[in-house]
Amino acid sequence: MDYEMIYFLGIGGIGMSNLARYFLSQGKSVAGYDRAETPLTDTLVAEGALIHYDDSILNIPPSFKVKENTLVIYTPAIPSSHSEFNWFRDHGFQMMKRAQVLGSITKNSDAICVAGTHGKTTVSSMVAHLLRQSSVDCNAFLGGILKNYGTNLLLSDKSNITVVEADEYDRSFHWLQPWIAVITSADPDHLDIYGTSEAYRESFEHFTSLIRNDGYLLLRSDAPVTPDVKNGVKIYTYSEQEGDFHAKNIRIGNGEIVFDFVSKGVTIENINLGVPIRINIENSVAAIAVALISGVTPEEIKQGISSFKGPKRRFDFIVKEDSIVFIDDYAHHPSELYASINSIQQLYPNKKVTGVFQPHLFSRTRDFAKQFAESLSLLDDVILLDIYPAREEPIEGVSSEIIFNKVHSNEKVLIKKEELLDYLDSKELEVIVTFGAGDIDKLLPSIKDMLMKKYSLSV
Repeated sequence: MDYEMIYFLGIGGIGMSNLARYFLSQGKSVAGYDRAETPLTDTLVAEGALIHYDDSILNIPPSFKVKENTLVIYTPAIPSSHSEFNWFRDHGFQMMKRAQVLGSITKNSDAICVAGTHGKTTVSSMVAHLLRQSSVDCNAFLGGILKNYGTNLLLSDKSNITVVEADEYDRSFHWLQPWIAVITSADPDHLDIYGTSEAYRESFEHFTSLIRNDGYLLLRSDAPVTPDVKNGVKIYTYSEQEGDFHAKNIRIGNGEIVFDFVSKGVTIENINLGVPIRINIENSVAAIAVALISGVTPEEIKQGISSFKGPKRRFDFIVKEDSIVFIDDYAHHPSELYASINSIQQLYPNKKVTGVFQPHLFSRTRDFAKQFAESLSLLDDVILLDIYPAREEPIEGVSSEIIFNKVHSNEKVLIKKEELLDYLDSKELEVIVTFGAGDIDKLLPSIKDMLMKKYSLSV
């Protein structure tokens, strides 16, 4: 990347922001547009980026309007009507999707690429932490803010390994060249892009063909993917309780989960999960397998798993008291909701679980309304909010009501986001969970403050 000026369209996205941080670390000038100011954009500004929030070519800093010096990186979520996007395109600037740039940065490294409909952020974050706190070390471009480090970008001056969250949206992960690839799941999603479940699955199979011939594929045992790898690629399977890598002797109790990791060559006993939820047993099995292949020792692995705090918004405990528990989770696909709700119920089998869900995308709501309703119906109490549209225009006949009407929990309500705080304040709560990939996270501080007052808790 010979450009001195790097301009981002959609700089506040979790994946775009780690690239912005990378270029800032390289001494490049960084600027960009995003549609809303957030804590993440505030952090980028503090780190040296110039950011504005109104789509106008007048807001592009003059020094970034010289095409010979400026690379424009854009997210596929930017609409074709975006005036800044069209100005750069019409004036002949070099423009690249985020995935292309990430592929270019990582092509000469030993890339560990974690893909999957769900689980990829947690697994890639676990892998990065296991490597980072070991003698191996790594670079990492992550899809979440890792609480151990307060960032989604890790850089190393001694390791050639780069951990990447491999995003399937818009076939972005096809730009990567993995040394180790992990596929956590391939449940259909993004059908607005792929059209069919078959096309979605085939994109994962093409991803496996990109693995280096001296590389590895770690595939969840029941993932519906038929690998298409080069000669020389070693294929392993994993899951919680079966496969080449798995767990046994699982013990859950007293707020802890302890298990033994088992493979054909190595057994690691008494691993204590730092984030003790059931789904993280399987996530950690995948991460441990990758760490072992990468040269991390069993003792380093035990220490790493127990000290792992997780990424923000992935089963994130906001309040954890005897009188009230408040959890936030990014789950936005029916399978993610199902796994998350099951994990919560195992942790708190004798408590009422209230879930607040903000659906993400009209198309996803339309395609999976029945499945969303089935997962949400596991809750004791369902609070459903309006759809967060993200990049989409409304679709006629598609609203949160098509999920709501299929939910068969004893208690359910459909309300506006603006009504949520007062509604929660009026209820007796035991365990409350917020779900969704939209902007529901903006309400977390207010919900926390309300709960602290309601249940007379000290900060």
